[in-house]
Amino acid sequence: MLALLASGTAVAQTPPPAPAAAPAGASSGPLEVDVVGGISAPMPIAVPVMPTPAAAGTPAGDTASLGRQVSEIITNDLRNSGLFTPLVGSALRAVSFPQVTAPDFAGWGSTGAQALVQGFVQANGDGTLTVGCYLYDVFAQTELTRQGFVVPPAQWRRAAHKCADQVYTRLSGEGPYFDSRVVYVSETGPKTRRLKRLAVMDQDGANHRFLTNGRSIVLTPRFAPNQQTIAYMSFENDRPRIYVYDVGSGKQRLVVNQPNMTFAPRFSPDGRSIVFSMSVNGNTDIYRVPTSGGTPQRLTTSPGIDTGASYSPDGSRIVFESDRSGGQQLYVMGADGSGQNRISFGGGRYGTPVWSPRGDLIAFTKIGGGFRIGTMTPGGGNETILTNAWQDEGPSWSPNGRVILFFRTGQGSGKADLWSVDLTGKNLRPVPTPLDGSDPAWGPLLP
Repeated sequence: MLALLASGTAVAQTPPPAPAAAPAGASSGPLEVDVVGGISAPMPIAVPVMPTPAAAGTPAGDTASLGRQVSEIITNDLRNSGLFTPLVGSALRAVSFPQVTAPDFAGWGSTGAQALVQGFVQANGDGTLTVGCYLYDVFAQTELTRQGFVVPPAQWRRAAHKCADQVYTRLSGEGPYFDSRVVYVSETGPKTRRLKRLAVMDQDGANHRFLTNGRSIVLTPRFAPNQQTIAYMSFENDRPRIYVYDVGSGKQRLVVNQPNMTFAPRFSPDGRSIVFSMSVNGNTDIYRVPTSGGTPQRLTTSPGIDTGASYSPDGSRIVFESDRSGGQQLYVMGADGSGQNRISFGGGRYGTPVWSPRGDLIAFTKIGGGFRIGTMTPGGGNETILTNAWQDEGPSWSPNGRVILFFRTGQGSGKADLWSVDLTGKNLRPVPTPLDGSDPAWGPLLP
């Protein structure tokens, strides 16, 4: 677990001196980045190496080395958001431990940085680490926020992500998302004989590990809200059915023990239920079953294929795809199956819908002349297409609802990779994985 120190108690030294007057011409307004326009003009920000009050060895490395690595992770997180341009090279000045709470504002102002992130890494007597994190407005010469994170040495990366989240949240006004994980399907092998395994990693690709051995094909993994279990479809024993995998024990169990094909699982927001699709007598409908198992409850009854169900964040509604109208389209219904209404009416087909954790948008795959990632409101309005490659599909939201993770397949290659795009459609970037990757699911913030 990651513990927080109360604001202002992260460093055992005197409080920072009163800020000096801002330089002439500096903005007197609050320092913030525009989450829309900021992509075109990212904020210059400095994240120098974090010093240590006393060099010490830890199971994760010495504190001086950790100070460099923590700064690098914060830098990469902020850069990848698309909202910041971190300083590099000689523009990054060395910072002494006393300067952590008494920045050289004049020196940093000469580099062009508008914001400054400073901190420290300290080894504690009980074997833990403290990572201090301070954010400053360079022009106004004021401290904007500070926090300390006490972690076991093995979780030092989480402290870095937490610091980056603190900076991002304070300057953008958006929720955090860096301290989170992704589960996906790792792929390797020839196009006609792919080996597919469940894999989990931090959102930046670190701490990667495989969960299954690849003996059976796996698809569409989805985190439970508590992130202790993952629902997915497996072709174990050549029977496509839904399983739940326990991350701690590595054990899996069958969700619905019936001879029918079950697929496309997703947890309810409270984690008590799993909504999924089941094919019975040539018709595919959406069902709900308690996470612990039991008798499935049928939610849709129309002829055709109903699948891809995803709950609204309050659990009151479900979006899904159906071909009941003659083509693949999006529908919304109550969590009990009532009030089923079509919401997609643009040209082409729509699939793989997923509700934003903020509740304001639904992401989907638009099919027609290729596969694209798009969003619309829950009522079907304001359709926006965010990507424009040959085959982009399977969107999944970041915890704050600002970024969408998906997978992209190269034309004729059969090989897929993970990508992300923000809601402006401008910050499009690949997400590194050791092998090819598909079917990503972004989990909530770590506890």
